Amino acid sequence: MRSGAGAIAVRAAMEMIGVPYSWGGGGIRGPGFGIGKGAKVWGFDCSGLTEYAWARAGVPIGSTTQEQWRSGIRLTKEQVEPGDLVFYDNDPGSAGPEHVGLAVDATRMVHAPYTGQFVRVDPLDRRTFMGVVRPTESAANLDPPVDSADEV
Repeated sequence: MRSGAGAIAVRAAMEMIGVPYSWGGGGIRGPGFGIGKGAKVWGFDCSGLTEYAWARAGVPIGSTTQEQWRSGIRLTKEQVEPGDLVFYDNDPGSAGPEHVGLAVDATRMVHAPYTGQFVRVDPLDRRTFMGVVRPTESAANLDPPVDSADEV
């Protein structure tokens, strides 16, 4: 394994297996009540689970899937290591990604899949795969990207 931080993140996420999916739920402190259709469910949505896992490792990655997509170094699927964030574009009609999981190894991820399900381990390879990000403290970029036309 490449780093202690990745191992800590994987361990933290794996400890949450069985926790209910809650849209908008969870974050750096662990499971929580979500919003909207998740308002009455104590648990995690996909990005809440990954934010929690990396917070346990001491690395801020942001609370939304889009923030997390910008929170580190982009890699190919062949480079994935435990702790890397794996992203999926579930809605081709909107700018993705819409889903994130945490790589357990080169073939599996732990994630909070969707309403009515629970945090679980599933195959990493699926047709909506978009990319891999390795969180790093130095590469964390939680602000929206700056449009080059707006730069002075």
